[in-house]
Amino acid sequence: MATADLRDELLCSICLSVFKDPVILRCGHNFCRVCIDRVLDTQEKSGVYSCPECREEFWERPALMRNINLYNVAERFLITQPEQEEITGICCTYCVDSPVPAVRSCLHCEASLCDKHLKVHSKSTQHVLSDPSTSLEKRKCSVHNKILEYYCTEDAVCICVSCSLVGKHEEHQVEMLDEASEKKKNKLRNILHILTIKRERTEEKVKTLKDHRRKVQKMAAGEAERVKALFIDIRRQLDDLEKNVLSEISRQEKEESLSTLTKQLEIKKDELSRKMRHIEELCNMTDPLTVLQESDTGYLCDPEEEGGDEDPGEHDKQPHDGDDLDVAVISHTLHTLCDVISGIRSGIYVEGPADILLDVTTAANNLLISDDLKTATWTDEKQKRPKTAERFQDYQVMSRRGFTSGRHYWDVEISRSGCGRAGMCYPSIDRRGRQSYAGNSNKSWSLCRTHNNHYFMRHDKKEILLPDKISSDRFRICLDYEAGQLSFYELCNPIRHLHTFTATFSEPLHVAVCVFWRKVKGCYVDSWLRIRS
Repeated sequence: MATADLRDELLCSICLSVFKDPVILRCGHNFCRVCIDRVLDTQEKSGVYSCPECREEFWERPALMRNINLYNVAERFLITQPEQEEITGICCTYCVDSPVPAVRSCLHCEASLCDKHLKVHSKSTQHVLSDPSTSLEKRKCSVHNKILEYYCTEDAVCICVSCSLVGKHEEHQVEMLDEASEKKKNKLRNILHILTIKRERTEEKVKTLKDHRRKVQKMAAGEAERVKALFIDIRRQLDDLEKNVLSEISRQEKEESLSTLTKQLEIKKDELSRKMRHIEELCNMTDPLTVLQESDTGYLCDPEEEGGDEDPGEHDKQPHDGDDLDVAVISHTLHTLCDVISGIRSGIYVEGPADILLDVTTAANNLLISDDLKTATWTDEKQKRPKTAERFQDYQVMSRRGFTSGRHYWDVEISRSGCGRAGMCYPSIDRRGRQSYAGNSNKSWSLCRTHNNHYFMRHDKKEILLPDKISSDRFRICLDYEAGQLSFYELCNPIRHLHTFTATFSEPLHVAVCVFWRKVKGCYVDSWLRIRS
């Protein structure tokens, strides 16, 4: 391998220098210890660490293991190639035989100087010294070939003294470079401060989204396990039911009564065959005396028929008439499928939609409540309901029923022209002021539709915008009290999940409905919200 190629393999991708105390990450990439420590420190605020090379993420700060083999190779390379590592940057213009790093550059001479040549360099004021630079010609005026000493604030360019006196910048406001530079630095510092704040906020949002993603993944994993367990149980119950039904059919098929009757008939058949053979023998005899002396009274007599009082048709009864399969028992066993299906329904969510009725005693006097207690409509005609501690001051009403356990769901519909909120609240929610509206405190959660048909979720005055377009006016609200989950869905085809609030519920939860007024072209329009059970 060529020296240049070997050097490329030994460069840290952060500082672009040969490795110093190299360490290795789990992903296999190497860095200088100081370099990677600095990068990990900057990533610590976000809580997510990543490799600068391949971007692999680590949820914990990765341990840094020293790469001893790489350290030895880098050390030997530096010993054999010292001059290439030492001489970096700009070299002295006058040290031709052996390159020496420059410490200063003269703008007048357009040359770079090492310590030795700097000592003998002219001290005249026209010889302006600066940090080492390879583009010295850019520090002189292209028109007058003089050093750039001023800054024109009107044209935002650096100029020389001639430009400010006789050039096109003659009457412009100018500043010394140091002064103008300091002003720009202050401006950049302000911008940097603003950008830093924005970056921190962005990092917080990224962290929040990642936390939410992990939470959703955890919920999805739990739900997947629940569904798997449900189907395993369904298969087990169906297998057991199949075995029971087949066992019942087999049992009836092998019933002893049929087997016994079959044996009796076989014996009777053998007896009849014996009598038939004896009669045939008599018929074939030539001796009349023998035929006549043989008694014939027992040939047609059957022990079962000796009574003589039986119905002649009784013995014509077919054996299977009383011994068919008992289909009723089999059907009854199959009816346990209904129990399995009921168990499936309760395992999926609930036994049915919750019946929600609005509580008129809590309804604000600018709301009309329908006779079936399902619809709340905003009105500009004040109702004359008595003022009580339970009644909301404006726009809102609460359900009669509260939930303290279990899983429940119900559907709501918002008028196409209206705006309002639908959700849940504690009975201890304020009944006065804006904090009483659903979602405006830590005691309520809601889905909100604004006057301009924008949707967002709201809890404790914090809003979560719903970026996707909402096309339906109907929504489903699902409560899992023990799991601490309140979920909202859009009833479109297919049904679409909008958001899930998570909390540890500490009080009964009541449905909360909030309906606001809305004007279109100066006229009030219908604004209502309906509970659909």
